[in-house]
Amino acid sequence: MTASSEHPPDGWGFLGVGDPLQVVHDEQRGPLAVAGAPAHSGATPVAVYDSRSFVRRVLVRSRFPVHALAFHPRRPLLAVGTGKYDRGYFFEGELLLLHLKSGAVASLIENEFGRQVLGLEWLDERTLRVLMAPPDDWQDEAAHEYGHVAAVDRADWAAVPARSLGGRDLAGPRVHAPRTTPHEAAQRAVATLRSLWPAQRDDSSRDV
Repeated sequence: MTASSEHPPDGWGFLGVGDPLQVVHDEQRGPLAVAGAPAHSGATPVAVYDSRSFVRRVLVRSRFPVHALAFHPRRPLLAVGTGKYDRGYFFEGELLLLHLKSGAVASLIENEFGRQVLGLEWLDERTLRVLMAPPDDWQDEAAHEYGHVAAVDRADWAAVPARSLGGRDLAGPRVHAPRTTPHEAAQRAVATLRSLWPAQRDDSSRDV
């Protein structure tokens, strides 16, 4: 593949995740996480790459569309927020924790329907800020514009078991939570990938 000055000539298909919709880069340690659009099967690919070589290290698939990605500040962990509205009542989804060294994935919310996770941010090594849609839109006309935010604290996130986050862990104040359209998400994702591509070109030129 011959690189151009701005982006790969064949687009981003070589990443193997379809059209990229979510991208996050760990600037300190180098990994790059990319989530694509849901495939025809409904599964959404999530991959982690070396940001300088774009070599893929891990590939997993989510049952739901992905809305948020966040690398743990110290541990080799990636938090993945997923979900969708079932077009009838519930906002379903999962909070996934991907262990980068083993490729193992844990779904952390204990509830059968989970929660649609819209945003993620590590506040420090112990605390993950989770923005979620309401559980459902029953008698809630603003449910598609608002959500709830919780700060989940764990001493060692690498040891957090699956299905261990209950209602109390995810309780928090109601906040304005406008949804990002797929088009807006794709624009941001591609902008991030383009910003990283020159570093890959620099590494490639040194190898010549």
